[in-house]
Amino acid sequence: MKLVEVTMHELVMKMKTPFTTSFGSMQDKRFLVVEAKDESGVVGWGEGVAFEEPSYTEETFKTMRHILEDFLIPTLLGAELKHPDDVFEMFRPIRRNNMAKAAIEGAVWDIYAQLMNQPLANVIGGSQDKIEVGISIGLQSTDEQLIKTIQHYLDEGYKRIKVKIKPGKDIELLHTIRQVFPNIPLMADANSAYTLEDMGNLKKLDEFNLMMIEQPLSHDDLIDHALLQKEIKTPICLDESITSLEDTRKAILLGSCGVINIKIARVGGISEAKRIHDYCMEHHIPVWCGGMLEAGIGRAQNVALTSLANFIMPGDTAASSRYWYEDIISPEVTVENGYIKVPQKNGIGYEVNRAILEKYSVNKTTYRI
Repeated sequence: MKLVEVTMHELVMKMKTPFTTSFGSMQDKRFLVVEAKDESGVVGWGEGVAFEEPSYTEETFKTMRHILEDFLIPTLLGAELKHPDDVFEMFRPIRRNNMAKAAIEGAVWDIYAQLMNQPLANVIGGSQDKIEVGISIGLQSTDEQLIKTIQHYLDEGYKRIKVKIKPGKDIELLHTIRQVFPNIPLMADANSAYTLEDMGNLKKLDEFNLMMIEQPLSHDDLIDHALLQKEIKTPICLDESITSLEDTRKAILLGSCGVINIKIARVGGISEAKRIHDYCMEHHIPVWCGGMLEAGIGRAQNVALTSLANFIMPGDTAASSRYWYEDIISPEVTVENGYIKVPQKNGIGYEVNRAILEKYSVNKTTYRI
């Protein structure tokens, strides 16, 4: 493969409802779509999902665009690539900026899968023809609205419910859910909202029979999570703390978690996500695929990744209609009885709908050799 042209499409799409976490609330999502073309004319697609504020990680939409424009795209244009894994190695001298790296690496994987005449899921070693999915529900304005929202998604067949919590909106919230839904698969996501000083409240989570508590402590911590995991029965799932295979190795060595959430964008691309999956499988740590409020291209990549064997817990890859009035791919990602079928079409498995892409595009820049 040799990339001869890369186009960055800047999009703004309005979500159906605001998504609220301990960081704040979001409804208008700005993101990049990366369109790459190789010398044979094959086009691949990637998606840059960094938020506009450095709340989830240090990256923002603007820094992601800067790193792509000034470093990553110039590095790849005209370079001979034998395999998408080469991209990770070429980017190694550029520290962090994982979401920028994942955006263009995803386009290379799409091209590679098409050149191999295979679906992306197949070329990365996927073994499942459908994936089990859950739903992530942001903080709601009232308990009544929360219960109504949970019931709605259970009726749609989702296999697991994830709710956001934060200090002051946690124990009573979970108690309310368990009163109505005593046996549903339930997990809580704290988005780093707690410290070890909250140990008393965090111990109370054990009474709710949660599948896991996701990232309760600092976004870059492994040690305090290990201390907490020794004190609670509820498995800790690490999210923000895992940005690489090396983080994964250290977390497992320390006993910092019982589960790991793999997000392609957070770890720098599909190649590193696969390595993390394989390492966790070797060490009997289950994984699942988290979401970054992706549009269709990122969603399609998540579906492919989740087809790997150690993704044994329902992920956050919901249907396109969960978030968007219309998606930028055709057909849209759909959920049937709590499952998404892994597409069998070459590449990411979905066509980019250029009319919808242009509809939401606010800027477009093309780079050539």
